[in-house]
Amino acid sequence: MADTRCDFCDLVKAELSRQLPEGCELLSVTVAEPNTSFQPSQAAYVLTVRPEYLNEKLKATIKRLLASESLNLQRRIDAKGNIRNVDVRGFLKSIELNGRSITVECNISSTGSIRVEEILKLLELDVEKLAAPIRRTNVQWSEA
Repeated sequence: MADTRCDFCDLVKAELSRQLPEGCELLSVTVAEPNTSFQPSQAAYVLTVRPEYLNEKLKATIKRLLASESLNLQRRIDAKGNIRNVDVRGFLKSIELNGRSITVECNISSTGSIRVEEILKLLELDVEKLAAPIRRTNVQWSEA
């Protein structure tokens, strides 16, 4: 007897794949059990940096960030401007400089994650130093 759930997943994958933009690939589709919820657990971002900012200072900053046990930032937490100190080091899984791009992999938990603007601040970059918009290239989901 054929697995109808598998056939359904194949049909859904094929239909969704046809609707994705060029360059996007749907890797798999599975059917979740009823009442199952999922939360993001990791995300990856690519920052393409203008050539003049790809220097030893940037490489040293990345090395320093990865070697740090804690990275404390002040985070605005509401519309009133209230601020809280947050250690974001646990949210940074990796930072890799690949040619003109920096790939940042982030952990996401029930306690939060690091924000893109915080990543830029830690890297001592601003949007004027980027050669292209920041791209989120991956999100991994885990059962909650």
